[in-house]
Parts: sequence; C-alpha cells; structure tokens
Amino acid sequence: MGATTLDMSSLAARLGRVERRKRVRAMALTIPLLVFLALTFLVPLGALLVRAVENPEVADTLVHTGRALSGWDRKALPTDEAFKALVTDLNAIPETAQAGVLARRLNTEVSGARSLIMNTYRAKLDIAAMNGPQVKEALLAQDPRWGELPYWWAIAKNSSRWTPDYLLTSLDLKRDAQGDIVKVGPEEAAFSAILVRTFSISAVVTLVCILIGYPLAYWLSTLSARRANLMMILVLLPFWTSVLVRIAAWIVLLQTNGLVNRFLMFTGLTDSPVPLLFNRLGVIIAMVHILLPFMILPLYSVMKSVPPNFVRAAVSLGSSPMAAFFRIYVPQTYPGIAAGGLLVFITSIGYYVTPALLGGAGDQMLSYYVAQYTNVEVNWGMACALGSVLLVTTLALYAVYRRFGKAELSLG
Repeated sequence: MGATTLDMSSLAARLGRVERRKRVRAMALTIPLLVFLALTFLVPLGALLVRAVENPEVADTLVHTGRALSGWDRKALPTDEAFKALVTDLNAIPETAQAGVLARRLNTEVSGARSLIMNTYRAKLDIAAMNGPQVKEALLAQDPRWGELPYWWAIAKNSSRWTPDYLLTSLDLKRDAQGDIVKVGPEEAAFSAILVRTFSISAVVTLVCILIGYPLAYWLSTLSARRANLMMILVLLPFWTSVLVRIAAWIVLLQTNGLVNRFLMFTGLTDSPVPLLFNRLGVIIAMVHILLPFMILPLYSVMKSVPPNFVRAAVSLGSSPMAAFFRIYVPQTYPGIAAGGLLVFITSIGYYVTPALLGGAGDQMLSYYVAQYTNVEVNWGMACALGSVLLVTTLALYAVYRRFGKAELSLG
C-alpha cells in the first residue's frame, strides 16, 4: 500500500514537471510576439500619451527665466532679475532653429511672440557689464513689447516641463493668467464642434452600414455554402483595392458630370446636377462603401449560427412571419450588430483620407487636424493631445460594448 502511494505521488510530481515545462515552452514561444507588440504598439502609444502632456520647448530653453518667474504674482511686470535671466537664456541658445521652436511654441499662446523672441534672440544684447535695471531698460529699448504682461504670462505658464494645456485645448478649455481652468471664448472654440462632427459622421455611417449590411448578411446566410462563398468574395473585393483608388473612383462617379448625375438627369429625377462631391453626402457614401464589409462579416458569422427552426416554430404556433422575424430572429443577431457597429464606428472616427479628398472645409474630422498639427504646424503636443482624445474615446466605446455584452450574456 505504501509503495503504491509513493508511486502515485512520484507520478504526480513528474506530471507536474511536464506541465510546467509545457507552460514555460508556450510562454517562450509567445515572447517574440510580445516583444513585437511592445515595440510597435505599446511604446508608441506610451510616447503619444507622454507627449500630450510634455512641454519641453520653454522649460528646456528658458531655464533661468522660469526660476526667476517661479514666485511672480503675475499682476505687474516681473523683477529685473527675470529680465536679465531672459536675455541670458536667449543668448545661450546655440542654434537659430532651437530659438524658432521656442518662438513658435510661445506664439501659440499669444500672437506676436514669435517675432518678439526671434528679434531679441538675433539682437544678442551684451549684458556682461549691466546690472538688473540696465538689462531691463536695454530689453525694453530693443522691443517695447517686453513691457506687456501677456508675453511674460505665456513664459511663466509654460515654464514647467509638464502641462495640461494641450489636453485642455483639445476640449476647448485653457488656463488663464492665474492658472485657473476656464472655457475659451466662442470665437476660439473649435475642437468641441469638430469632435461632435466626427461622432455624428461616424454614427451616420454606422447606421447606414447596419441598414444596408443587415439584409445583405441575412440573404447571404440563407444561401448554400457554394453560393455564399462566391457572394462573400464580392463583398470582400473592396479589401483588395487601395483606398485611394476607391476614392478616385467615387470622385469620377459623383462629380458634376459624373455617371451618377448623368443617370439622375437621364431618368428625369433632377433637372440639374446634384452636388454630391466635396460635401458631407459624398464623404458618407464613400465611407459606407469602404466600411460595409466590416459590418457584413460579423453579422454573417452570427446569422449562420442562428437555428432557422426557431422562426419556423414561432410561425407554426400562430405568429406572423414578420413578427417571428423581429421578435425571435433579430434579438439573436444583436451580438453581430453590436460587434459590427462598434468596429465600423471606431474605424470611422479615425478616418482622414476620405473626408480630406471628398469633403469640404466643414466636413473634416478630428484626424485631419492631427495631421495638420503634425505636418503643417509641427505642434506635436497638440497632435498627440487630439490623438489621445481619439484613443480615450475608442477605449470608452469598447468598455461600453464589453459591459453591455456581458450583461446580455448573463441575461441569456
């Protein structure tokens, strides 16, 4: 009996070692994938979030000025030492390009700061033999604008390396001269309307994709396997064509003398060409065409798993075919609707090329302004802040989807 127990414990120990080796081997096989994901996804994502709150342009360049302004009450001009520290910091900038970065950053805070900084930088005031008041007089003589508070407010507000200003601006908020968070004026507010526009366009595209994709997916689910595979190839055909090629095709179709307007005038539905290009309608049409497969695929997958006997049983028990379809069949496809809708909506809010080429000035979505700040204004902080807004929105939508998905599973 004792020998049998010993053999059983030895066998259990060997099995445990084998299982541990299998787990270690499986983890070792996933390490390259985890490293690849970290380098290509997590690291850039972390850099995006850090850059959205990082403000190095002023903090790294005007080091002594930031220290001199640390105790400033911001009600009157700063002390003479602050003027001397400013000239010292500007004279210490080694390259004109670095001074340009500083000037461009401060110019986003107050208009005219760019020329002020560059003129003072190029002047290279010699302050070696000057005391504080003399430096102040020389600086004011060089450019009287140094006697105006807004320029000093901008320097003091950006003296810290970390700032919420980019994120606040992306939400149409700002810090005033005293550091309090306030709403921007109506003439400055822009990003709230852009965010609402992005969500509204994405919601319309998602709704149209559901209205078109649901009956098409249902029809595909009723076909034989051979015919369904053939039709699915046609559904997936847009995936094999470049987005730019598809957009160019829509430009040809939707322009004033395009095929769509010619058809409408030929059939007598309109007497003059309908504006279908460079407006909201053209953007929605092209986005629906591109994103429709993302809606059909989840719907088709769910519909194929729904037993058709349920609807037939409801009809045999006295329900009308239409009532049986909407009360028995449609609720079972809710997971496909939710998955396809989430996929289409999240993809839509990040669209840039389609609205840029087919839309007008009032049809550009948030990604357009991310590209604008990156490529034109070279304001990486603002571009990363807007990208962070898109990221948080995507994560929030996914969290809502997960919550309602779990609730639905628990009810089922």
